[in-house]
Amino acid sequence: MLFYDFEVFRYDWLVVIMDMAAKKEIVIVNDKAALEKLYREKVNDIWVGFNSRGYDQWILKGILCGFDPKKINDYIIVRGQPGWKFSSLFRNYPLNNYDVMANIDRGLKVFEGFMGNNIKETSVPFDIPRKLTDEEIADTIKYCKHDVQQTVEVFLKRKEDFEAHLGLVKLACQGKGLDMSLISKTKPQLSAIILEATQQYRDDEFDIDFPDTLRIEKYTAVLDWYRNPENRCYYKHEPGKKTPKKTQLEIMVAGCPHQFGWGGVHGALEKYQGEGYYLMADVASLYPSLMIRYNLHSRNMKDPKKYEEIYRTRLKLKAEGNPLQLPLKLVLNSTYGVMKDPSNGLYDPRQANRVCVYGQLLILDLIEKLEPYCQLIQSNTDGILIKMQKPEDYYLIDDICAEWEKRTGLTLEFDEYCKVFQKDVNNYVVVPHGELFTDKGKPRWKSKGAYVKKLNPLDYDLPIINQALIDYMVKGIPVEKTIRDCNDLKEFQLVTKISGKYDCILHGDRVVNEKCIRIFASKNPKKEGVKKVHAKTKKAAKIANSPEHCFIWNDEVNGVQCPAELDKQWYVDLALKRLKDFGVI
Repeated sequence: MLFYDFEVFRYDWLVVIMDMAAKKEIVIVNDKAALEKLYREKVNDIWVGFNSRGYDQWILKGILCGFDPKKINDYIIVRGQPGWKFSSLFRNYPLNNYDVMANIDRGLKVFEGFMGNNIKETSVPFDIPRKLTDEEIADTIKYCKHDVQQTVEVFLKRKEDFEAHLGLVKLACQGKGLDMSLISKTKPQLSAIILEATQQYRDDEFDIDFPDTLRIEKYTAVLDWYRNPENRCYYKHEPGKKTPKKTQLEIMVAGCPHQFGWGGVHGALEKYQGEGYYLMADVASLYPSLMIRYNLHSRNMKDPKKYEEIYRTRLKLKAEGNPLQLPLKLVLNSTYGVMKDPSNGLYDPRQANRVCVYGQLLILDLIEKLEPYCQLIQSNTDGILIKMQKPEDYYLIDDICAEWEKRTGLTLEFDEYCKVFQKDVNNYVVVPHGELFTDKGKPRWKSKGAYVKKLNPLDYDLPIINQALIDYMVKGIPVEKTIRDCNDLKEFQLVTKISGKYDCILHGDRVVNEKCIRIFASKNPKKEGVKKVHAKTKKAAKIANSPEHCFIWNDEVNGVQCPAELDKQWYVDLALKRLKDFGVI
């Protein structure tokens, strides 16, 4: 396995490669022959990069083809074109490329910031209109080595993801010899191969119907909305407005404002908090279950029974605690999403819409049956949260749910809670009865949303705020205590990166060389805040969530104690503001 990263300038290029098997680092600068020799020796290895699917592999192939890498760089970066379109000659240089980057990632530098590592960028501008000096080459090599090392670190933190991806490759080979070239495919692409899907053109995207098991008597307005041909579109243009509005129905259901549309149902009591007997009922594997029970698979599959076979096998492996269940889960869960992807073999938007509508209406069916006997707190795509008047009501609720399960062919999973803090359907904390942790030390409470979600090393922004909110809602600890008792500087970090729409970051009037920074609130009134300068308008705007007075720390922050300059009161005030957003105070 090789980890690699290219840097491209107008008249120079270089690549740093870490050969994990040989335990050595290779640096190649402007030497096509050396790169080609290494490629021939390692063509059967897995080449791992960050954004290598979109960038580095095309630079590598382009150099081997004899192209100017700067032209490929500009084709991808400046013109925004996919690298594979640059030349068909790239096919002459196959590469087993694995990309650590996921679609939702904001970049390697952001991850480096979250992990507490050094996020300083190279001092060598990429637009230098001349050959680089030896000193500039050395500085760029140092910078590139750092990025490759960070890519390794991200890979190790996402090792399970790689193992699942490799599991998909094995499934895609269908019992034949292992074809490692498939490692370059995305998970949705591999799913289409595994399910033997053949792409077909269809023009029946909104030819939807309702499940034959549906029994809705009160909220028939929702059925009428879906029946109306005028609503069978994703967006509607309103007179006098440039931006189209999402097509959706807003309606009160069981005392909660709800939205129905083409992406799932959402409803919740906003700024709600309460204590009592709460029951969360989630549909087990909703979309896969709907596809199997109501024959809603992509019509492009060679044999829909194969999907059901994967579903049954995955349940068996999961019950055994077998990690081989993970690639099967990826196949099952990715199938719905890619039915809306025109480039995927599973593309079948009508079936995707039917899955979504069936799910929403069956959840509405369940709410309608339960409404007389409980209070609805929230509903979402695959479940509901209700409040019972007394614990004994559980048996009545269970009987109603059992009838719904038998009729619809779906299965509900239940969790009981005693406290609820809810900002909206996408931001809440629910606290269980009894112990807060399992025997293995895992939290038994459930939280969702940016303010209160559980963080991890690759998602570690303002962690002290999340911790303070959880401590307050779950354990009753004042936010002031959580924040003031913490002396680990990393817990107070705010990592931000500007996109290509912005020229630079300003700290006061000073231009910051980096486009990704780690900032902390400062007590020093002379330390100004940070702004981003728009590339077209040249206007400066305050960076979201940033303090009025701050200091920047782009060196490694792991193990660093809080300096006296850190303004902990700013974090206390932010935590209290977010509690107010929840309606808690």
